[in-house]
Amino acid sequence: MKIMVTWSIRPENFKAAIARFKEKGAAPPAGVELLGRWHETGTGDGFALFEVTDPAVFTGFLMGWSDLVDQKAVPVVEDADIVANL
Repeated sequence: MKIMVTWSIRPENFKAAIARFKEKGAAPPAGVELLGRWHETGTGDGFALFEVTDPAVFTGFLMGWSDLVDQKAVPVVEDADIVANL
């Protein structure tokens, strides 16, 4: 399943989020593949696309950032997949 995550770094957490990202990165665990990550220029917002085989592992991964970042995770499908089901 593909899941799109959008995020916004809370202004009061901006420095801490940057420090954590630079120190530890944000590589997903086994069972979660990062397909791409994009950052808005000049803001603390962005989005990423993941391929997820274990939703529980994915949830734990997101929760590791929930103290600093507001996130929204949404399952998404590609054109070919949706057309096949219309």
